[in-house]
Amino acid sequence: MDKIRRNRRPSAPGAILRGLFLEDRKISVAALAEAIGYSRKHVSQIVNGKARIEPEMAARLGKVLGTSTDIWLDLQAAVDAWDATQEARDWRPVRLLGVKLSA
Repeated sequence: MDKIRRNRRPSAPGAILRGLFLEDRKISVAALAEAIGYSRKHVSQIVNGKARIEPEMAARLGKVLGTSTDIWLDLQAAVDAWDATQEARDWRPVRLLGVKLSA
């Protein structure tokens, strides 16, 4: 099965957190930070796309917001994979180790 090719970077989990949870539920960054036991500054960095959602935070978000841990980790993984693919776009291996690449 072929992977779907994306033309744009996936939405950052912080943007989804902001749009679907904080804004829709009228929850402040400060209130969320207090609820999950993180600093307001760190939560603000996540909401603004300047920090990643790590597994412990994903678990806490899931408990506080009524979601699964996996949702937050999957959203972060999609962004991380996109970023890594873009960074490695022009990279070429020095040599191949028993793998045939098709043209």
